[in-house]
Amino acid sequence: MARTKSKMLALGTAAPNFSLLDTLSGNTLDLETMTGAKGTVIMFICNHCPFVIHVNPEISKMAKEYRIKGFGFIAISSNDIINYPQDSPKLMKLKAKEEDYTFPYLYDETQEIAKAYDASCTPDFYLFDDRLKLVYRGQLDDSRPGNGAALTGEDLRKAMDGILAESPVIEHQKPSIGCNIKWKSD
Repeated sequence: MARTKSKMLALGTAAPNFSLLDTLSGNTLDLETMTGAKGTVIMFICNHCPFVIHVNPEISKMAKEYRIKGFGFIAISSNDIINYPQDSPKLMKLKAKEEDYTFPYLYDETQEIAKAYDASCTPDFYLFDDRLKLVYRGQLDDSRPGNGAALTGEDLRKAMDGILAESPVIEHQKPSIGCNIKWKSD
């Protein structure tokens, strides 16, 4: 398994806008229509990465818990589907149903959105406040495939809870670790 770390986009960065295909509905959705009243979680994920497969149960559970608290959740796959056909939009739709995603699973065909967010791995998590300013980026928690640490979503949960409590979001933010985004060849 490749172990690529998040690049850690600067806190306070405004969320780059986008309009992407939602593989579940077949519609093109834009950032503004998917934001939450309290904040928005944007996740770069894919179908085949063992790190994403490991966290899928927790991200599905967390989205259900925190959407009712005012958070929007958005998943984006930016992988090259020519060399990684298991990440195609058709299979993304199946994966979303299998994992019971209650949030859009968007396809970034041009990979421009991953570049705009400086995303480097799957999973890569970004939490924006109600003004779409970045307050957290990095890992879900310390759990990784095979390391025995409990899958809790602790780091991202603390960040969202900080927004809800109107207190500063955690200062020490650890990068996510996962498979590198599968970039298209030039």
